[in-house]
Amino acid sequence: MAPRFLTLADVTEVLNISAAQAYALVRSGELPAIQIGGRLQWRVESAELERYIERMYAQTRARIETEVEHDTVPEHG
Repeated sequence: MAPRFLTLADVTEVLNISAAQAYALVRSGELPAIQIGGRLQWRVESAELERYIERMYAQTRARIETEVEHDTVPEHG
């Protein structure tokens, strides 16, 4: 059974990003997370990480579609 909560180190591994980037994602609220324990360590729920990944796919698709719509096709004359 997969763990419900992931450490920021787990998030960095899954997303292949730096620790600073993972920290920035949770601090900004872009990737929802909680702080637990006396040392207030960050934990990201696995389901939240999956939702974040899906949002990034959707944003990427939308950006690509917008870029394609604005591309001009050169005319041959």
